[in-house]
Amino acid sequence: MENTLYPMEFAPIFREKIWGGQKIKNKFGFDIGGLENCGELWSLSGYPEEQSIISNGFLEGNELNELVEVYMDDLVGGKVYEKYGSVFPILVKILDAEDWLSIQVHPDDELAQKRGLGGGKTEMWYILDADPDSQLIAGFSQKVNEHTYLQKIRDKKLTEIMNFEKVKKDEVFFMPSGRVHALGPGILLAEIQQTSDTTYRIYDWDRVDKDGKGRELHLREAMEAIDFELYDNYKTPYASKLNATREIVNTPFFTTNVIEINKGIKKDYSELDSFVILLAIEGKFAYIDAEGHRGSIRAGQSLLIPAIIDEISIYPESHCKILEVYIIITE
Repeated sequence: MENTLYPMEFAPIFREKIWGGQKIKNKFGFDIGGLENCGELWSLSGYPEEQSIISNGFLEGNELNELVEVYMDDLVGGKVYEKYGSVFPILVKILDAEDWLSIQVHPDDELAQKRGLGGGKTEMWYILDADPDSQLIAGFSQKVNEHTYLQKIRDKKLTEIMNFEKVKKDEVFFMPSGRVHALGPGILLAEIQQTSDTTYRIYDWDRVDKDGKGRELHLREAMEAIDFELYDNYKTPYASKLNATREIVNTPFFTTNVIEINKGIKKDYSELDSFVILLAIEGKFAYIDAEGHRGSIRAGQSLLIPAIIDEISIYPESHCKILEVYIIITE
């Protein structure tokens, strides 16, 4: 068993952002070094320019995509490897917004591939913490056509047609590619997304840097990506249950469940042709036993369960919540 695949832990990747804060350090206890505005923790990443490094076991020090290339089906699952190749297809982040993020949109797979950008970017947000009256933007508040949208851009009145949502802890927002969105101040969240870092920035609140320069906007690129439809509800309903697994989001790109436990449970993955990511979002600590291998996670950390592992047991130190993420390919 010494050189067989096992639950993998990863060194965190911290990113400075103009809109970031200190909650990733203060809430989770991470050492973020000298970063003043730590906006993002990349907990698990196969993004080629910013890959996660294994931090436990005999594979310690290897980049994630190197292992996908070597272990293929055993690590990610047969259908997953056939579709995505040697780039790990899910990116897991923690975001801390002390200021508004830009109003932005992401392309879908078809548009991204047409532009030579690899895959698109569909994502979901799980709210970990929110200050009173915190808000985010998800989609439009009214029926909008391209002409109206462009006029609001020219007049710097885009926010007049955006849908603002007040948020609170444990709420979920699904953000498919094409949905215009922005994260507001006072929000800490977990983000599950396709492996892509393509963002079309539409409006950046007229911010400038120390040299008086604003960040680049991508108005032309965004136009073809935007979904102008008006939807009845932008919040994702779900019902958590203690010592059970409940589905939150089921898409062709990822399935995300929430596991809320205060005692040990077993998980059977024998019928699942995919890796499984466990992201601890609440609680002190959880131990994972996987066919004789042992792993552990604390809040803010991800653990990767290789596809070859059929069964695990999770033992929480106390009450905890975990996001469980995998891919189901039906085509």
